[in-house]
Formats: sequence, structure tokens, C-alpha cells
Amino acid sequence: MERRRRIGAYGIAHDEQGRLLLVRSSARSNFPGVWFLPGGGLEHGEDPAQAVVREFREETGLVAEIAGLREVTSDLVEFPWRDVLLHHDRIIYDMTVTGGELTVETDGTSDLPQWIERERLASLDLIPFAAHTLGLDTAGRASSRRPQTPDTAGEVGPDGRDLGGARKVARFGAYGVVTDPAGRVLLSLIAENYPGAGKWHLPGGGTDFGETPAVGLVREIFEESAQVGEVTELLRVNSNHNPAAMGPEGEPYDWYVVRAVFRVRVPEPTVPSVTEAAGGSTAQARWFTPAELGSIPLTDSAYRELRHIS
Repeated sequence: MERRRRIGAYGIAHDEQGRLLLVRSSARSNFPGVWFLPGGGLEHGEDPAQAVVREFREETGLVAEIAGLREVTSDLVEFPWRDVLLHHDRIIYDMTVTGGELTVETDGTSDLPQWIERERLASLDLIPFAAHTLGLDTAGRASSRRPQTPDTAGEVGPDGRDLGGARKVARFGAYGVVTDPAGRVLLSLIAENYPGAGKWHLPGGGTDFGETPAVGLVREIFEESAQVGEVTELLRVNSNHNPAAMGPEGEPYDWYVVRAVFRVRVPEPTVPSVTEAAGGSTAQARWFTPAELGSIPLTDSAYRELRHIS
């Protein structure tokens, strides 16, 4: 079975009566008639925050703005009729509707937006990730059903192959602001021949297929530093798009990465050592006091996350 990955952004919005905004999947989707949270897949290079606002407008006709970041999660969806197993990374925001009118999307993967009373949710056929996010039972929901029509809207997601010119590569990563009881900060030095070589970066990296962001981050921290971390809080999600990146073998990439940044605590710190296989992107790892952060070369993303404690 072919493995694919997809990154999506979704939103939770309520009206003044406390009703939840949902959209129904159309005949063009993989699961017609099933309800889900407004949102969908990110376009290559698109910021997740912009994507969820765009998807809200396209699927519901409503103008919305982000009120907060709720969670970052992942799940596996099997499409046996296409011999595809999809790993879906999902960024879920709380949204506030500021304008517009409910409008049916034409020729899309949804065919009905609707405000739903809380007591009706248990009786709806919800896509499993939406049911899980809303705290509802996910047993017997739509992931096991075959669609009535072939998928025509690309909902299985891009395969990441060469589409002409530089190869388009999308990556979902989890990174940590990692501290110990003494207030020191753990950082990883980027190895030669990797973008940002010679700079200190937040520990973390791309999540593996089937891995949740928090689990992937704990694994990455151990591989880069031999430290055992505890993820305590989701801080933010950001993205970076470099259409002219170069890989370690000198191959050009249209590089797009979405990063979930967490706060991580290491209760029993040790002397850091790199445990990942030779040839990885981490040259070394070290603990730094806040006073030392201002005198070392940091990546832009590490600087943004650490400037408030340096």
C-alpha cells in the first residue's frame, strides 16, 4: 500500500447561540455525506493561518479570523480502493466569524455549511478526526466507508514527486523550546551541508509516518541529545517556504516546512550527546544558560522563540 502525507488546517467556530459550524462532504469527496470541520489541505508554500481563513471562505461563505490555536494532531486514513494509506497532519484553530453569509460551495468537496446544535452532534456522521476533536465517540465512523464516487478533488493529497523544475517537498516538523529545572536551554548545532549549517537550532525535526507531533518531538530530542523530554504545551505553528533550497546532495528543492513548536521540560538533564545515525543533520547538542544565548549564532526560528528569555 502506497504511503502519502498531507497537511491540513481546520477551524472550530460557534455562533451566539452556541451552535457549531460544520460542513458536509459532497459527492466529489472521499466520504460523501459525512460532516467535518471547515478546512482542508494546505497549498504548497501556504501559511496554515492563511489556509484556514481561505478554506472557511470557500466552504462556508463566511469571513473568519483566528482566535487561538487549539491543537496539532495526526491520524492515518486508509483508502484500500486506491491502495493508499494517508498520514494526515492537522492544525486546528479556534475561529471567530466576522462577516459573510452561509453559502454553498459549488464544484467542491463540500455541499452544505450549517450551524449545528450541540445535542445533534452525536447523531451526525462525523469524520473521525472531527469527532475526536469534539470529544465524541469515533467508533464506526466514516473512515471505514468506501466513497460512492471516485476521488476527483485531490483529497488523497500530493505524492511529493517531481512536478517540473525543482522537486516540491513538503515536510511537517515538531520542534521544542526545551529547558531543564535550572532554566538552561537545549539547542542543536546544524551539521555541514544542511541549510543553516553552523547555527544553533531548536531540537526537533520531521515527524515519521504514523507518528503524532508530540511523540515525534520526544524521539527527535533523544536522537539529537540523548535527553528524555516531556512535552507540556503547544506554543505555536509556523511555516517556511524556500523554492530554491539545496539538499545535502546538492539537489535543488522547492522546500516547504510547517513547524509545530512545543514547550518541553527535561526533568533529569545529562550531558548531551548525539545518538542518531551518522550523517544526520545534527552535529552536536548543548545546554545554554539564558545569558549565553546572545553570543551564539542562532537560526531565525530559534531566535524568534528564544529572544524573550535571552
